[in-house]
Amino acid sequence: MVVRDVLESKSMKKILLITALIIAVTYGELSAQIITDRPDQTESSSTVPNGALQLETGVLVGFAGENRNSTRQILFPSTLLRYGIMNGVEVRVLSQMESIKFNDVKYQGISDLVVGTKIQLIKSEKRNIQVAFLTHLIIPMGSSEVSSGKYGTSNRISVSHALGDNVGVGYNVGYNYYGVGSGDLVYSLALGVGVNDKVSLFIEPYGEITDFKEFVTNIDAGFTYLVKENFQLDFSFGSGISHRMNYVSAGFSWLMERD
Repeated sequence: MVVRDVLESKSMKKILLITALIIAVTYGELSAQIITDRPDQTESSSTVPNGALQLETGVLVGFAGENRNSTRQILFPSTLLRYGIMNGVEVRVLSQMESIKFNDVKYQGISDLVVGTKIQLIKSEKRNIQVAFLTHLIIPMGSSEVSSGKYGTSNRISVSHALGDNVGVGYNVGYNYYGVGSGDLVYSLALGVGVNDKVSLFIEPYGEITDFKEFVTNIDAGFTYLVKENFQLDFSFGSGISHRMNYVSAGFSWLMERD
C-alpha cells in the first residue's frame, strides 16, 4: 500500500502541475535523445533507421478503481522491438508479462502478442512536420489467465511539430478494437522540452472515448536521460482525471545499428 499512497490522485496532480510549470519555463540546447515510443503514450512520428533494431522495455506499476473494487497491474517487462525494413518503414513486435490483482484475486501470465508496422507518410524539414501511420494486430496467443481470447487491432495517426530548437509537440488520434463492442477512439498530446543534450522532459494529456460513449481522460509526465548515443533511460508517472487511476513506470531504450 506504500506505493499506492504515494500515487494518490491529489499528490500526483500536484506533482504533474509542478512538472508542467518546469517545462513551461525551461530552455536549453537541442536534445540529442533517441527518438522512442516510450515512456509517453504518444507514438512518435519517426521510424528507426533502415536495418536498425531498437529495443524499448521497462516496468509499470498501476492502480485503478476504489478500495473495494480496485485493480493493481504490474507489467514486467513490457518490451517493444522495432526494426527498420526500409527508410520510413518499420515492423514492430510487443510482448509483456502481466500481473493483475483484482481485490484479492490474482491473474498473471504473458499478454497477447501485438505485431504491426509504422509507416512515415510525411517528413518536411521546411514545414517542421512529420506524419506517420501505425497499425497493429493483437493476436490472442497469451496465457489463458490474461488473454482476451479475441483478435483485435490498434491504429493511429501520429503527427509531430518542432516549435523551436528545443521544444516539440506530438499528437495521436486513433481507433482500437478488442473484439467486443464498438471499439475505442484514442487521443494524446505530448509537449516535450530538451533541457540539454542529455535530458528531456514531457507532459501529456491523453485518453479515450470508450465504446464511443464514455470519455476517459488522464495526464502524465516524465523525463528521458541519454546515457550513451544509443542508450537511453526513462521515467514517467500518470494520473486519471475523470477516474481514479495512478501509475509509475521506468525503463530503457537501446538502438542497435549496422556498422
